[in-house]
Amino acid sequence: MEFFPLLELLKKIQAVVVERAARNSIQDLYGLKASSRSMKALAERRGVYHFLDVLSVPWGLNMPSELLKACYDVGNPSTLYIKGVQFFYSLDLHEEGLSLMKRAADARYERAVYTHAMTRAIFEDEGKYFHGIPLESVDRISKLVRSIKWGWGLWHGDYFRDHKVLFISFFMSSFYRCQCANLVQRQCHCLWHIDVTKDDNMCNRCFWIKELGLFLRDFEPISLLRDTRKVEENIEKLMATEFDHAHNNGLDLHWSG
Repeated sequence: MEFFPLLELLKKIQAVVVERAARNSIQDLYGLKASSRSMKALAERRGVYHFLDVLSVPWGLNMPSELLKACYDVGNPSTLYIKGVQFFYSLDLHEEGLSLMKRAADARYERAVYTHAMTRAIFEDEGKYFHGIPLESVDRISKLVRSIKWGWGLWHGDYFRDHKVLFISFFMSSFYRCQCANLVQRQCHCLWHIDVTKDDNMCNRCFWIKELGLFLRDFEPISLLRDTRKVEENIEKLMATEFDHAHNNGLDLHWSG
């Protein structure tokens, strides 16, 4: 297997490669960082932190709190999103939370685009932000947002619960009454079965009622990020093992410099 001689590229192109690696995953970034001194220098530039998605870090790895702060300081969209969700849903700082979520959404961070749109629709009765979510990606992003448990979930406060009750009261009956798609009759018009009650032929209104219902049913606020101090050590150990394996098999990785 041949390895591409990355260090023979122009420095500007190397910098772009590092940024793309950061955007792809933190494992790829630290893999490049461990590969050579020059890659390490490029990977440690503050601007690179803007591209990391800190919510993509696997549970088996850890990330230093200093790195989280560095990401936030350079306007990293994933950390703006985390802070926005904390402010809005955990601390009831609604204006500040929405502002941070919108900044992340404006940067096209897809979790933020979705969560900001749901939050605006539920709490401010604004549905205009739905158009920013590609319809073909709604299901994937929705599951991504609702499945994340990257912290210790708090019980929702009264503000959230009151709006959930209002949503059920005003929208659930119309969702089940609408004959836009094949309907599975339910004894209780609740959120529990909203995702398996109608098929994909539902009208646009019912489609977004379903998405809002799923968000209200499954979304949890983030109260505290986990301790993440060992990511660099873990990944660099892995990369060192891979380097030794390649070197022992006579492969030239161009990992000098």
